[in-house]
Amino acid sequence: MAAAAYKPPNVTLPAPIAKLGWDQWQAIRFRDDHSLWAGDGVWFQARFFHLGFTVTKPVRLYSVENGHAQELAYDAAMFDYSRSGVDGHKLPSNLGFAGFRLLFHSDWTRDIAAFQGASYFRAVDGDKQYGMSQRGLAIDCGLPRPEEFPDFIAYYLERPAGNSSQVTIYGLLDSPSVSGAYRFIIDVADTIVMDVDAALYPRKSIERLGIAPGTSMFLDGPNDRRIDNDWRPAIHDSDGLQAYNGNGEWLWRPLVNPSAVHVNTFVDDSPRGFGLMQRDREFDHYQDDGVFYDLRPSVWVEPKGSWGRGAVMLVELPTSDETFDNIVAFWTPADKPQHGQELLFGYRLYWCRYNPVACPLAQVHATRAGIGGVVGQKRSYFSWRFAVDFAGGHFAMLGEDTHVEPVITASRGQIEITSARPLHSINGWRAMFDLKLTDESTELIDLRLFLALNGQALTETWVYQYTPPPMSQRKI
Repeated sequence: MAAAAYKPPNVTLPAPIAKLGWDQWQAIRFRDDHSLWAGDGVWFQARFFHLGFTVTKPVRLYSVENGHAQELAYDAAMFDYSRSGVDGHKLPSNLGFAGFRLLFHSDWTRDIAAFQGASYFRAVDGDKQYGMSQRGLAIDCGLPRPEEFPDFIAYYLERPAGNSSQVTIYGLLDSPSVSGAYRFIIDVADTIVMDVDAALYPRKSIERLGIAPGTSMFLDGPNDRRIDNDWRPAIHDSDGLQAYNGNGEWLWRPLVNPSAVHVNTFVDDSPRGFGLMQRDREFDHYQDDGVFYDLRPSVWVEPKGSWGRGAVMLVELPTSDETFDNIVAFWTPADKPQHGQELLFGYRLYWCRYNPVACPLAQVHATRAGIGGVVGQKRSYFSWRFAVDFAGGHFAMLGEDTHVEPVITASRGQIEITSARPLHSINGWRAMFDLKLTDESTELIDLRLFLALNGQALTETWVYQYTPPPMSQRKI
């Protein structure tokens, strides 16, 4: 495929499907008695999504058994159209599907994973709550031009063995820049693990290849209240990027909803893991009893083998609405892929409440920010305060007279009013400091912080980008 020119899909949906609104599209229901593997005595069933609304590219589906693939043909009898206003008998027999969802024998009502649309897929943890999504591949994400979204054009669903918690899915990917083949071995438990192997074949040189891209949403939270017009105190699918570097350093980067596109690059060699995480699990911090942001799963990416030199990249886009995903994180290799290469990547995706890899250090519990200065004293200049709470690690071993030091660096500006003190409510420590702006620039300022004892790091490293306000908004 990669040796031939890319052929874009020629998709023209029939008028009744093309004009569907959200409610009409959602009203089309798959008939459960048509589920793949129903009655076969296995622990999985697959049910299919209907095209419509924004999902307009059909995906070919195949059943695989004993090494043989059989295409699954669309049949209007698979769907109940009674509440949608669509006459299924008038739809073409080659309409196709929008994807599929997987159900496990412990619950034939709520699915555990979904591959819907041509590029995205997602899964749940034991709480059965969907949140962020993954993509097969990202191309030129975060560059000053439209990015390319490679499509899964076909999926092959292999019949699982009886009494097995594992099911294997194969995906065929295609785009103007690359073709690829994927294998997903999905193991269902309280933490769902997807063991992924990808073989990629570029059609041309690719400036920025994104491996294992995760896509999430961050509208607002305690550290970023740029959008502050909602009754709920926080709205996000993920609250931070965590990375475990090849040199053993742990990083935590709180997410923000920027006023302009932010692209962060964390250069590394042979990363041990990274992921968009939802650390804050307190319902009271969200107060959302409809979509339950406190139950959204995190996704940890664990490379299999060495990925060599490259970088974890974080792209943050401005958004004013929680229905738009505005966060992307992925690995990009240092060497740009070239036409004619074969690129092999293996990794595991953990859909989890908490990171499956234990960090021995104390971790960031919360990040808060607001006006700096000394309470009760008149301010003579503008500064911005950061309060970072850490919990876990070896704090319980510290004596009362232990001198814990905050190690803070800034790419610009002046650090002042620093402190580190115990925070008994979380059995942790709180670090605080003010950033005094020393120029009129609104360019981003990079910040780093960790707590240390006699030069030994007690915590992971908190990294942040602060956007100074223009002079007219520096109120004191």
